[in-house]
Amino acid sequence: MSHASVRIYHNNRCSKSRAACQLIAEKGIDAEIVDYLKTPPSHEELRELLRKLGMRPSELVRRGEAVFKAHYAGRSLSEDEWLQALLTHPILIERPIVVSGDQAVLGRPPEKVLELL
Repeated sequence: MSHASVRIYHNNRCSKSRAACQLIAEKGIDAEIVDYLKTPPSHEELRELLRKLGMRPSELVRRGEAVFKAHYAGRSLSEDEWLQALLTHPILIERPIVVSGDQAVLGRPPEKVLELL
């Protein structure tokens, strides 16, 4: 079974994200690691990620972040507005996201990534 393209949208400061990377490494899979705070996904990339995850933009928002509390708490946004919020503030993107081929999972808990591998 080939895992030619496993990509992890990763934040090194996140323990869940690090745990997911470790699980993948333990499987001997060479994954492409994307530090999405340094290189945020484009509009198209994010739409594609959401499609693969089967999620709406609002479901991918980290509501515990300071930027969420400062700008979005208590606001009612459309899905397009949430998408724009994720693009404007990549810190709001829930992590880690692991992509393999046409599928993706949110590694919360990190063991969820094993479903893809």
